[in-house]
Amino acid sequence: MNRIENAFKNKPIFMPYFPLGYPNLEISIDVIEAFAKNGADLIEVGLSFSDPLADGPVIQQATQVALEQGITIKKSLQAVKELRKRDVTIPLILMGYYNPMLAYGLEKFVLDAKEAGADGFIIPDLPIEESDEFENVLVGPTRESPLPLIRMIAPTSSSDRMEKIARNAKGFIYLVSVTGITGERKSIAEGLSDLISSVREHSSVPVCVGFGIGTPEQAKEVGQMADGVIVGTACVRTIGGSENPVEMAREFAKSFLKVLQ
Repeated sequence: MNRIENAFKNKPIFMPYFPLGYPNLEISIDVIEAFAKNGADLIEVGLSFSDPLADGPVIQQATQVALEQGITIKKSLQAVKELRKRDVTIPLILMGYYNPMLAYGLEKFVLDAKEAGADGFIIPDLPIEESDEFENVLVGPTRESPLPLIRMIAPTSSSDRMEKIARNAKGFIYLVSVTGITGERKSIAEGLSDLISSVREHSSVPVCVGFGIGTPEQAKEVGQMADGVIVGTACVRTIGGSENPVEMAREFAKSFLKVLQ
């Protein structure tokens, strides 16, 4: 059983997002370690890019700080390796945009990511129609057990497109709960339960919901419908604005774990 499958043995899971390099590389590694050891079941590890088109202002600002601090793909992969050395055993999914991966070299990126200890990829600006090149690299001759490319489904996805994405999904499905960019919302999107049910008609892999979830109460509500809850903007805002980010990460993870157990 791989790490992703193992993570979903007890559902719903808590999946925070945090960008490497924010507010600096050392603290971001400590924050992710704190998440992993205080309740996170799986972590979306952010790879910073200068044009994060799917992200709202909080994450945009954080990734800009990370870039100003000198974060790179290479340093990010070294950070993943460091987290594994610190006995972080839960899945680490690399969330980033396609351009930096191309610049690094797709074959090298996938091989180095696997060697570092990553468990998969989320690439918001790589639609299924344009993903053949990356998919071919993932299943190349040297990969006996390829890392999954986690697919995203939006509320605006047509039934045919939803079926196409879900049918071939691996690892889990990232279900975007609202239209637009990342960010906290005052309430859970109407029709979310029906949207989750529609996705499950086409796939048996777990469905995790992200975008717009900012509080433990919202997470609890979503967790009653989905297999996992993804929390990004609230993580970055709360922890990045704290005088003690690592301690805040511990408390943040515990607060979500409490309602999702």
